[in-house]
Amino acid sequence: MNTIKSFNPIAHNSARILILGSMPGVKSLNANQYYAHPQNAFWRIMANIFNISADQPYDLRVAALKESGVAIWDVLHACVRPGSLDSAIQKGSRVPNDFQNFFMNHPNIQKVGFNGTEAEKSFNRYVLPNINSENIHFVRLPSSSPAHAVSLEKKVNAWREMLGV
Repeated sequence: MNTIKSFNPIAHNSARILILGSMPGVKSLNANQYYAHPQNAFWRIMANIFNISADQPYDLRVAALKESGVAIWDVLHACVRPGSLDSAIQKGSRVPNDFQNFFMNHPNIQKVGFNGTEAEKSFNRYVLPNINSENIHFVRLPSSSPAHAVSLEKKVNAWREMLGV
């Protein structure tokens, strides 16, 4: 089984909010875009919260998100995972991204939102013990994945409330 690798972060150095997934799914990896699966609600959630058009080209959505002070990344740099489900990540294969450097280069991050349970669990286990997090507020968000069967309206409301925007 091959190791898969995540993308570089999408982040301006003035970002205030970091949204973390676990690892991009197969469609995202193939498209080389965060949240590329058409059923994933991420871009529709961002459209509702930050007034970004979910239908515009990817590079324009990314630019608008950066202008809104939001960064996107994944907790994991690499892992072994057949398919797209977090539950399929093979035990012992998780390699975290370099968050010490990320937070050093993005000193305005005040909130980290975990896009689902796996992102939070992996961060808490592999990253949190190795960083200074005293000025950062962490919150688990309802997953934007289509596997998390909650209405878009409920996801948008929960993300808006938890991110404080």
